[in-house]
Amino acid sequence: MEKREFGEFTTLNTRRESNEKIDRAKRYHEIINILKGKKMTAKEVAVAMFNDGLIPTTERNFTAPRLTELCQNGQVDVIGKKRCQYTGKTVAVYEVRNG
Repeated sequence: MEKREFGEFTTLNTRRESNEKIDRAKRYHEIINILKGKKMTAKEVAVAMFNDGLIPTTERNFTAPRLTELCQNGQVDVIGKKRCQYTGKTVAVYEVRNG
């Protein structure tokens, strides 16, 4: 276990380290391929990616941050919301932007 210095935010450091390890271009491509022609939630995308062997669990945190970035980049749109079949919460529904 690494010793923590006074004032150091361990979770911020570990989060940053994990974030830097992601091949964003590859993950964007995988998400867009899963979403093409479909309307899905972040959890549904994660389940599909897990079923295809692209991610190790169905945890939505593998897809939600990348979906946000894809929306900011203009490649994906939030087209509405619905009740999640897994959590029962109201969540965003995503779709690949046409053209």
